[in-house]
Amino acid sequence: MSTPIVAPATLAHERVAEPQMRKAARCAMVILGAGGDLTRRKLMPALAHLACDGLLDPESIIIGGGRDNYTDDSFRAAMSDALKSSDEIKVTDGPELTRFLGMLRFVRGDLKSADTYKAVTQRVAEFEGEDDSEAGRLIYLAIPPSLYLDAARRASESGLVPRTVRDDKKWARIVIEKPFGRDLDSARALDKLLLSLFSEQQIYRIDHYLGKETVQNILVLRFANSIFEPVWNRNFVHHVQITAAETVGVEHRASYYEESGVIRDMFQNHLMQLLTLTAMEPPNAFDADAVRGEKAKVLGAIHPIAPEDADDMSVIGQYDAGEVNGEHVIAYRDEPGVAKDSRVPTYAAIRFTVDNWRWHGVPFFLRSGKRLAKHATEIAVQFKEPPHSLFRIRGGLPIERNVLVMRIQPDEGISLRFETKVPGVDVQMAPVRMVFNYADAYGQSTHPAYETLLLDCMLGDATLFARWDEVEASWRIIDPIIDGWKNPGLVKLPNYTSGTWGPSAADALMAKDGAAWREP
Repeated sequence: MSTPIVAPATLAHERVAEPQMRKAARCAMVILGAGGDLTRRKLMPALAHLACDGLLDPESIIIGGGRDNYTDDSFRAAMSDALKSSDEIKVTDGPELTRFLGMLRFVRGDLKSADTYKAVTQRVAEFEGEDDSEAGRLIYLAIPPSLYLDAARRASESGLVPRTVRDDKKWARIVIEKPFGRDLDSARALDKLLLSLFSEQQIYRIDHYLGKETVQNILVLRFANSIFEPVWNRNFVHHVQITAAETVGVEHRASYYEESGVIRDMFQNHLMQLLTLTAMEPPNAFDADAVRGEKAKVLGAIHPIAPEDADDMSVIGQYDAGEVNGEHVIAYRDEPGVAKDSRVPTYAAIRFTVDNWRWHGVPFFLRSGKRLAKHATEIAVQFKEPPHSLFRIRGGLPIERNVLVMRIQPDEGISLRFETKVPGVDVQMAPVRMVFNYADAYGQSTHPAYETLLLDCMLGDATLFARWDEVEASWRIIDPIIDGWKNPGLVKLPNYTSGTWGPSAADALMAKDGAAWREP
């Protein structure tokens, strides 16, 4: 039976708070690896947004570094072209964009060479001038993970990122993209080096999921509304589903994906962060230490899955050829750069439990995969059925659980499913959905995730960034599961057709708890 939809009404704002515009002070941002895809697709549109919104100091500069054959002018031209082809920025011309492009500089050099870092440091020093006490430095490692250790060491040795105490005016910070290691041992080695060079307050481990408006809204929904917290626990919640589904394949990332697979790529960072925000206790304040402390407690309470139990508590898969959005697509093993006998999973579903008072006995199901039926990321909190139904259900169908869905992407919003009486002389029920949509409510699309995160970096706000104890706890959870799937005899791959919702074994995993996957 199709679910009736309750159309969202236009929001009547009873109060409109004055916006608190957080503006970054004068600083030099250095992007190492500025000729890469991340800079073109994500960082430049986000920085252009900030500049056009007046949130960057107009005297700031952005220095790109890399082996590309750019001058200052040709780098500006290349980034202008990138902005014009971006779907994340609306402003592609005009005086604001011209001023932003004027902030750009470029230093050519091998990022493995100490001379390159000396040249970048000299360029930053020229910008700062003598005895400058009010310009910060933000160094962004937009480079392959294999270069993190060397780049961090040279950034420190050259004086580009001097070790400093936190200061509102004179500061230096370094931003590191995920993945933070490929297992617990490599993550510890990376962290050990970073902390030998910089203070924890200078290190910003970025996960772009945490910059999404809808991810931040999880905390607002839970802790700014008194109606949800009383039922946000084991007494009322049957289970929680967290889905990150993609219709795309590995595209040009085959070499990276062959090393990572879906569990390292999506679970250790993105999905575990969504789980912590959903399950965490209310922090005593909305600041970095309090929020990250509560998230770390959730990770510490997750019941560990031993390697020998991985087959019972999780499912992996790999996509075969099929049809996605009406187009034929090839199998993972036929993708360029993928081994013909590859056993790298492109799909995983894992059942976790959180061993604390609030969530005892409530399963959290996490799944992610490529070449699935639909592109969607959502968190679905499914509540328990009423202990006794007083009313007849239309068509003799079983009563459906109340479900609160937080849609992360696309069509960002929140929906709540509940039962209503069907019009007529008989008392019969049918489910409906009450829907809130960001675009409908506020008349604009949400800001790019990197815009929020880059501004937070410049302001020294680490609330939306992973602390080391979170990273370490996450790897402690994920490593044994990866080890458990190393036995090639456990599952035959590939095992799901592109354009479907994954292997059938994932449905059986849910069925053990009397649950079923939602189709977003």
